[in-house]
Amino acid sequence: MAATMMACQSTQQNTVFCFDEMTYSPSETRFRLFAPADAECAVVLDGDTLAMELQADSIWAATAKGDQKGKEYEFVVNGVASPGVFVKAVTVNGRKGVVVDLRDSDPEGWATDKGVHPATYADWVVYELHHRDFSVGRPDAAHPGKFLALSEPWAVSHLKELGINAVHILPSYDFGSVDETRLNEPQYNWGYDPVNYNVPEGSYSTAPADPLCRIREFKQMVQALHQAGINVVLDVVYNHTYDIEHSNFQRTYPDYYYRAALNALEGGKYSNGSGCGNETASEQPMMRRFMIESVKYWIREYHIDGFRFDLMGCHDIETMNQIRQAVDELDPTIFIYGEGWSAGQCALPTEQLGVKANIALMPRIAAFSDDMRDALRGPFSDDTKPGLLGFALLTQAEQATLMESLKAGIAGMVEHPQVDYSLVNYSPKPYALEPAQMISYVSCHDDMCLTDRLRASIPGLSTDELIRLDQLAQTAVFTSQGVPFMLSGEELLRTKQGVHNSFESPDSINRLDWANKEKYPQVFKYYQDLIALRRQHPAFRLGSAELVRKHLAFIDAPQGVMAYRLSDVPGDDWQHIWVYLNFNRKPVSIALPDDGCEVGFGRGTIAAGKAEIPALTAAILRR
Repeated sequence: MAATMMACQSTQQNTVFCFDEMTYSPSETRFRLFAPADAECAVVLDGDTLAMELQADSIWAATAKGDQKGKEYEFVVNGVASPGVFVKAVTVNGRKGVVVDLRDSDPEGWATDKGVHPATYADWVVYELHHRDFSVGRPDAAHPGKFLALSEPWAVSHLKELGINAVHILPSYDFGSVDETRLNEPQYNWGYDPVNYNVPEGSYSTAPADPLCRIREFKQMVQALHQAGINVVLDVVYNHTYDIEHSNFQRTYPDYYYRAALNALEGGKYSNGSGCGNETASEQPMMRRFMIESVKYWIREYHIDGFRFDLMGCHDIETMNQIRQAVDELDPTIFIYGEGWSAGQCALPTEQLGVKANIALMPRIAAFSDDMRDALRGPFSDDTKPGLLGFALLTQAEQATLMESLKAGIAGMVEHPQVDYSLVNYSPKPYALEPAQMISYVSCHDDMCLTDRLRASIPGLSTDELIRLDQLAQTAVFTSQGVPFMLSGEELLRTKQGVHNSFESPDSINRLDWANKEKYPQVFKYYQDLIALRRQHPAFRLGSAELVRKHLAFIDAPQGVMAYRLSDVPGDDWQHIWVYLNFNRKPVSIALPDDGCEVGFGRGTIAAGKAEIPALTAAILRR
């Protein structure tokens, strides 16, 4: 396909893309399409058919003279219609493209809009949310379940008050599982079923039938968050499509964009590393190019500040590195992270894929740490199995393994002389070159939320114990050297009524209960103070493996207590910091590690030369 890539680049001229770029001007609209060289290709524009001409190897073109603004169009390849793969404005449910001037969608002041990116990746504090979950249960929301809800004063105020500096929005492109013509009926989905990758989802707009409305309202949302100093991370799902038969990829260039099954015994024609029935072929030159240009488009047109790659382990390493390079040319402070695994066996060898074990081959790209997550709360595969939060329920061997796994997470999954990776649960060696390549978390949209997992794995918890364990878990996350990440609503003691996979559960399961902010004010206050602690102290976000090894040391402590010290960190007004995480269901006493120690954070108390750390709590001492 090298010839195709060269041809694509040589025929772009003044256009940026070479797939199915629609380039509008009042005098003409130009169309480009990547499709088989032996196909019959046309554009149907407002009912009129324009034959497309083959410009080079697999690159087709057509031009419509005159002002075509507002007209609907479809590409037709060998009699099969679609809006193409890089359509930017669509009709309701994304079935047809629409000729638009994207400047008509810009809110006032959009030209100068820009996120305020943290100085280093270690400074990011990420809050993951689903548009509908976040706002549909809010009584004073003017636009519940919509992009615009995140621009409303109550939403911005809550996020600023909490202290995070980035929201990670679940898939917000046009997806297939919600019918935009029936929004008066109950419908719900997370959106991991892509249809049109470069158009905002219509069900999150106030008028899905208006092609510019969803675009404008998405931009208004981004602009409002930027004005509040909050960055926007987009969840991107390039690893699979909603299906194959109706996929725009398949309808323009059959079987090019997907990986074939390894053998016929696998039960299908297509590889299924995504677990969703298909797996895209990122190694194909034009699929790789599509991903690169799509990410760049979201940055340029929508001012996106970061990207979370769903099932990044399905994508090849070279593609991820090329994406990082392309993004760096626009803005190297944009943050990229992803899931360092696939959902099944991919057609490419594991050593070529962007899995967690290969993160060292993808500099300045981060991966979620399931090592730390499962050490704290228990394995993804068994909701009833506890982690360190249920310390007393573990065997001694499990306690040792999970303590070592937590140590690795606290160090940011980098090499550290006090971490024995032979004992770490999923990573036999450090996978991160730098600590900011590790996303530290204990819960996300996928799987039980934290309180539900605690109830499922630790029988008989009182409300006070539940709150203590919730806070203890997040203290480990936010004082680790990775990049902290939290699920929306955890600061409200969120529950999804025990549902493990709520991707299509109703609002009654997924919505945030905003009454909990007043019912459990101590929970929100703890999260608020914990985030402020991290942002105020460079010791918790050293940002380099060398500094972690220099300034972080694990120290001896009673059984069931994780303890470590951070010392002499430049720029931190606390010269020495001692962190104690007590997983025991009884208090422990610690001999003061130094004269002049004070409690800097948590529930600990100091008396008679000892620090008393209550059951199931964290205490941070400082001098």
